[in-house]
Amino acid sequence: MMKKYLLIISIILLLQACNIKEEKKPGNLSIKDDLGNVISFDKIPKRIITLAPNLTETIFELGLDKYLVGNTVYCDYPEAAKKIEKVGNMLTFNYEKIVTLKPDLVFITVEGNTKDTYDKFNELGIKIFVSNPRNYAGIKKTISDFGKIFNSEKIVDSKIAKWDSVINSIKIQAKNYPEKCAMSVIELRPIMIAGKNTFVNEYLQICGLKNIAEDSPMNYPTFSREEILNRNPDYIIFPTGGDDNISSVRNAYPEWVRLNAIKNNHVLFVDRNLYSRPGPRFVEAVSDLFNRLHSLEPDLPNHLQ
Repeated sequence: MMKKYLLIISIILLLQACNIKEEKKPGNLSIKDDLGNVISFDKIPKRIITLAPNLTETIFELGLDKYLVGNTVYCDYPEAAKKIEKVGNMLTFNYEKIVTLKPDLVFITVEGNTKDTYDKFNELGIKIFVSNPRNYAGIKKTISDFGKIFNSEKIVDSKIAKWDSVINSIKIQAKNYPEKCAMSVIELRPIMIAGKNTFVNEYLQICGLKNIAEDSPMNYPTFSREEILNRNPDYIIFPTGGDDNISSVRNAYPEWVRLNAIKNNHVLFVDRNLYSRPGPRFVEAVSDLFNRLHSLEPDLPNHLQ
């Protein structure tokens, strides 16, 4: 009798374990992409292509690179991303190669890719997920969407909690700075800078800086050289590939020698790839900027560790 009772208990426990395991499967998942399209998944995609560097970085951040069969020539971080099969350059793609790779899902972006690309994938019957992270909240949504698709939500929640902790710490410490203004350069000719509704502007805000273009309705407005003089930034954030120095900015427009940023040598040359990709390295960029600013203001306390 006891043996029969133990057998029944064992069967019940086994069935419960099977049910728990079944509940963890992502079957029949439906999720909205950033265009509002509802994408359905009956299983985890095992062959994926990412058509923007920030999306590739997100895949690697979550340890999902084993599923990555293709990306773009600009997907160069982390180092392993360079070894993935290249299918194009974000604007033009080898669709024949993409079809040959048999992707279960292709990730594209709104700002980096084109509508023609989107339409072509629809024509080919390839499942697409569109991402459009324009700010820190959007970056967190993108990685959260990836977490749902690949059943990695616990990993995502842990990462976001750590990111938020760092961001909140920087915001608190940034209050020790006197209010100063900055401009983040996108291009020098013409003079294009980051406006208010961009993730680049958030770097400045989080670090306690006022964006000289915060009143512009455009994401990346073009300013005249005279307007830059009038707004007179205390700091200039200049993304570079490593081949620029203060002479690049000082000599661009002779009258800029009168800018506070130039006179005080407050031009910060930052890693273009790190600062220009709305992805998982957003917090790394904010931390880098905060520490760089602190090095220019050595008397201020609470250097971010």
